[in-house]
Amino acid sequence: MSTEVKKLLDLIEEKLDWGESNEWQGKDFEKLNQLILEETGVSLSASTLKRVWGKVEYNHLPSMTTLDALAKFGGIENWRNYLKSHSTLRKREPILSPAIPSQTANPKNWMKVISIGMATIAIGLVSLFAFKKIAKTAHPATYSFSSEPLIRDIPNSVIFKYDATASFADSIFIQQSWDERTKTIVDKNEHTHTSVYYEPGFYQAKLIAGKEIIKEHSLLVPSNGWLGMIDHKPVPVYLKPEEFKQADGLSLAEELILKKNITMQPQPPVVKYYNVGNFDSVSINDFSFSTDIKNDYRSGSAICQLSYIFLITNAAPVIIPVSAKGCVSELFLRGVDIMVSGKKEDLSGFGVDFVDWVHITCKSEGGKISYFVNDKEAYSCPLPQKPVYIVGLGFNFQGTGSIKNVKLFDKEKLVFHDFTGVK
Repeated sequence: MSTEVKKLLDLIEEKLDWGESNEWQGKDFEKLNQLILEETGVSLSASTLKRVWGKVEYNHLPSMTTLDALAKFGGIENWRNYLKSHSTLRKREPILSPAIPSQTANPKNWMKVISIGMATIAIGLVSLFAFKKIAKTAHPATYSFSSEPLIRDIPNSVIFKYDATASFADSIFIQQSWDERTKTIVDKNEHTHTSVYYEPGFYQAKLIAGKEIIKEHSLLVPSNGWLGMIDHKPVPVYLKPEEFKQADGLSLAEELILKKNITMQPQPPVVKYYNVGNFDSVSINDFSFSTDIKNDYRSGSAICQLSYIFLITNAAPVIIPVSAKGCVSELFLRGVDIMVSGKKEDLSGFGVDFVDWVHITCKSEGGKISYFVNDKEAYSCPLPQKPVYIVGLGFNFQGTGSIKNVKLFDKEKLVFHDFTGVK
């Protein structure tokens, strides 16, 4: 592996903060594949990433496509610009050269001069790296980072308080979540920054100096009961409760979407329902969740009727996918740290006929998370080893959709229920 590639991998490892890469497992490379795809639009398979990181013996340089994607994920436009930036840095470093002896000098003296010169270079490099290390970690106790949502509703402005004046970095950032696209540069000498959260959820806010995460903390942005919206950039179209909340469930008529000047074709909108932070958190180690859903729209390019249920946690979510039977290859399932693509595994159990209501169940048992569609097990994956708690629910429908009979249990205790006919 070339020195430049190794440095790029070190940069990515620092960004991910997953610990030593020699301890990464297959699921880590699957997760990295998804993160790179989301950020760069390029899919580098887990097997390719394993080869690059030396998990699989491979004596060739990575392809230019792979190098460009890795460089972009590392924060640089492409591999060529990455090489230029490192070449510039090398030119700026001081070069300590030994005196060059004359050709007639005594060979013993000549070797002595070379030895002294090499020692000088070594001392200089050690000092340089030591200084960089000290600068990077200087005065960590002087950094501070906190946040507070203004209201209990969406959209919600969050007030961030920070102190990064001790940093040696030229640039300071506040990142709203794991998504680097939410990263905003802030003034190093200021102490307040505000951000708007347009969707509820559980986020990991980060204070970043240069490319180093200095501080991070959990941030729950709740909804005020059920929230309905139509996905739209840069700001979602929010729905009034009476537009989507019915006596027996949640649903949104196609006619109402059209009245908001949102077209259903050629690209159908995504309708979202959320309920976050309105019930006691439930441990993922012993839970059960169930609901009935229906995707109400299948015209034109919405023929797949893609639908997703999210169990929002204090870590990554549990994602339950459902679609028309012929489209299961397009599905994506998640079990907190486990990510599964319908292109690589059999998710045919999540293919349904939305003519009738579809009964979905998800629960933990025997050290695994099991997913059921119409009472038939469709998939299972291991439980995460770390403590994880469910704090909210989300539903996404391509086109529009309906839900009812929502139930969430902590062991045998019914923690949350709605539209069940039970008062």
